[in-house]
Amino acid sequence: MAPTRTAVPPTPASSTPVATLTPAPAAVTLDAKIGQMLIVGFRGLALDSDNVVYDDIASGRLGNVVLFDTDLPSGQPNRNIDSPTQLTSLDQQLQALAPMRMLIAADQEGGLVARLKPEYGFPATVSPRDLGEMNDAAATRRYAATMAAALAGAGVDLNLAPVVDVNVNPDNPIIGALGRSFSADPGVVAEQAMAFVDGHHDEGILCTLKHFPGHGSSTQDSHLGFVDVTGTWSRRELIPYQRIIDAGKADVIMTAHIFNATLDDSYPATLSRKTITGLLREELHYDGVVITDDMQMAAIRDFYGFTNAIELAVNAGADMISIANNTVYESSVAHDAFVAIKQAVLEGRISASRIDESHARISRLKSRLAAAPAR
Repeated sequence: MAPTRTAVPPTPASSTPVATLTPAPAAVTLDAKIGQMLIVGFRGLALDSDNVVYDDIASGRLGNVVLFDTDLPSGQPNRNIDSPTQLTSLDQQLQALAPMRMLIAADQEGGLVARLKPEYGFPATVSPRDLGEMNDAAATRRYAATMAAALAGAGVDLNLAPVVDVNVNPDNPIIGALGRSFSADPGVVAEQAMAFVDGHHDEGILCTLKHFPGHGSSTQDSHLGFVDVTGTWSRRELIPYQRIIDAGKADVIMTAHIFNATLDDSYPATLSRKTITGLLREELHYDGVVITDDMQMAAIRDFYGFTNAIELAVNAGADMISIANNTVYESSVAHDAFVAIKQAVLEGRISASRIDESHARISRLKSRLAAAPAR
């Protein structure tokens, strides 16, 4: 059976400065801390010892996973999700194998982006665009709670939603055109996103705001290549983040793989210390978990390389490295990412204190969840 869920406590409205984060206990090894920083996708409707992630999870080298219904770009269905019963069983297997509590995540935005679909036996969902047009916070909270209850029943802890990109460009091929934005009005986006988060918290599910610092004005898709928003982005796109952070409702924030020379003339947001540490943490006063968008996306993969990109992202301030759909890298990707971070620490390119900061944030986030099923 799935664990009994209780409402998720809110994040404190006032953030804790990075310098005062509680260090990880000495008993937590470097390997365990790095494993907690990784969230990786895999294939399989069930977990057995032949699965490529089995040993990584059992050893603690992989502390979190993300689930998909379809294997992209092949389009083959039933990658991890076939039915509520099957998904619940898979998630119980994952938690039972892991030496520390896992985050099990999925993209359940509603509308076109929903991994738990009606054809697999899950409730139908409403798109963010439709909710924004309705602009009824109470209704959004109810819809979100229904969505979250399905996630909770199946053992998913973290929804990689809501999208808080402002719909600056309605023809944006990856945001506006897919109905993933609540509104072109940042105030509506903030209000709807907070109602969405509230509905999830009611059911014990954590949420992820994405894609920082704003993907709504882009004209291209960062899954496919380099995306420059220097000429289209404005600080209005930060308004939803600032309001949600100030309200204490930001559990996790996901970075965008967009380049914006206004913020950093060298690196895209995911790899930018100026954007993550400077803008998000120091200016907007956010000290929760920062997760990268999928590091296999072409905007990162084709320009920065696997090991280099991971090192840059961690040093920029990212706490969790996402290698989600795992269609480009080999099956050893979780192990390779783990080795890349550990080697950088041992050789002094990433500081031990940087790892401790991320571990403290991740531990604090996981402490807000209900206990995992008994092993």
